[in-house]
Amino acid sequence: MKHALLIAACAALAAAQLQATPNPAPAEAAPAPSASPAKASQPAWPSTPLTRDQCLDLALTWNASLLKGRQDIQESHGIALQQGSVRLPRLGATGAYNRIDEGKIEKVAFAPGTAPVSFANDENWNATITASQPIFAGGKLRSAARSSKLTKEAALANYQTLVASTLLDVRVAYDDVLLATEQIAVQEASIKLLEQELADTRRRYDAGTVPRFNVLRAEVELANSKPRLIRVRNALRIGRNNLAVLLGFNVPRNANQDIPLETSDKLAAVPSDIGLQDALAKAIAQRPELVALRTAEKLRGEEVLQAQADYYPQLSAIAGYGWQARNFNRDLSSPLDGWNVGAQLSWNFWDAGLTKGKVDAAKARRTKAHIDIDDIARRIELEVRTAHSNLNEAREVLDSQSKVIEQAEEALRLSVARSDAGSGTQLDVLSAQTALTEARNTYSVALRDFSVARARLDRAMGEGVRLTVSR
Repeated sequence: MKHALLIAACAALAAAQLQATPNPAPAEAAPAPSASPAKASQPAWPSTPLTRDQCLDLALTWNASLLKGRQDIQESHGIALQQGSVRLPRLGATGAYNRIDEGKIEKVAFAPGTAPVSFANDENWNATITASQPIFAGGKLRSAARSSKLTKEAALANYQTLVASTLLDVRVAYDDVLLATEQIAVQEASIKLLEQELADTRRRYDAGTVPRFNVLRAEVELANSKPRLIRVRNALRIGRNNLAVLLGFNVPRNANQDIPLETSDKLAAVPSDIGLQDALAKAIAQRPELVALRTAEKLRGEEVLQAQADYYPQLSAIAGYGWQARNFNRDLSSPLDGWNVGAQLSWNFWDAGLTKGKVDAAKARRTKAHIDIDDIARRIELEVRTAHSNLNEAREVLDSQSKVIEQAEEALRLSVARSDAGSGTQLDVLSAQTALTEARNTYSVALRDFSVARARLDRAMGEGVRLTVSR
C-alpha cells in the first residue's frame, strides 16, 4: 500500500509543509489536519464499525500526542526563523522629544550690556531611520543559516518518531479489541456446548441412565466457564476505551460501560518473510530516532562554530537618515535632516575565558551527541533482533495451531458419539470440550501475537510514515 500522505503541521509552516510517503505503511492516506488543530473540538463519533486503516487515519489527525507534536514543529519553525535572522539586514527607527526648564539652560553674554545667548532650546526633538547589515562574524552567519535548516529537520524527525510510536500503539490497541471480541465468541461457544451437555445429562438422569454425580459435574463445568467470559468482556470494554483515547474521541458521557465503538476487521496472519539482515539494514537507514540524533550532532557542530566565532571581530555596515530640531531656533517645524553611512567593528580581545568556556561546552555536547548515536544504534539493533525473534516465535506457534481446532472439533464429535452409544464417558466429552475451547483461545491469541509482533518489527525497522521538508 504505497501512496502519498500529506500532513500540514499548521498555517505558520506553509513554507515548510510536511510530505509523508508511507513505505509498506499500515495506514492509508490520512486527511490533512486543519490549519489550527488546537481549535478543533474532537472527531465525530463513528456511526459504523471502524477498520484498522480508518483507525490509523483518525489517529494521524486527532491523536492528542500528534496534535502536540505539530505544535512542537511550529515552535521549531519559530526557532529556525530566529537563527536565520542573524545574517539578515535590520531596519529600525528611533525618535525622541524633550522639553526642559529654561532655568537649566546656560546663557552667556559675550560683552557687557549685550543680551545673553542661549546655547540650547527648551524644546528639541529628533528622529532617525537606521539600516544595518552584518558583513563578517567569524563564520557565525553561514553557520546560522545551516542551523536554521537543521532545526527544522530535527523537529521533523522527532515528529516522525512520535507518528511511528502512535501508529504502533493504535495497531496494538486495535488487535487487543479484536482478540477480546474473538475470545468472547470462543467463550460463548464453549458455554453453549456446556449448556447442551448439561441439558443432555439432565435428560439422561431423569431417564435413570446416569447418576446425579454426572449432573453435578456438568453444572460445575458450566459455572467454571462463566468467569472467563466475564473477564474477556471486561477486556473488550477496556480495550475499546483505550482505542477511543488513542483516536482522540471523547467518550459520550451518556454511554454506559460498553461504549459504542465497533471494529470491522478480523484477526488474520499476513505472510511475512523479512530476513534479519534486511531488517537491520532498514532500521539503521530509516529509524527516525537515528535521523534525529544525526541531525542533532550536526547542530552541536554548528554550535561549536558559532562559539568559536566570538574569537573573531564582528563587522557590520550601517546607513541611516535622520531629522532633528535646530539648537538655536525655536521653530520646531524647520528641522535639520541628512544621511549617514559607516561601518561598525567590534572585537573582544580578552573576555576572561568566556568564549573558551562556550567552545569547550559546545564541543562536549557534540561529543555526547556522537556517543548517543552509537548507543541508540546498538539499542535499535537489539530491538530489531528481539522483534524479529518474537515474530518467528509467533509464526511457529501459529503454524503449530493451524490444525489443532479441526482436530479438537473432531475429537469432541467422536466423544459425543461414543457417549451416545454408551461406550464413552461424560469425562471424555467434558475433556474434549475443554480442549476445543483451549485450542480456539490459543489460536486467537497466536493470531493477535503474530499481528502485534509484525507491527513491532515494522516499528523497529522504521517502516511507516516518512516525513521530509519540502524544498
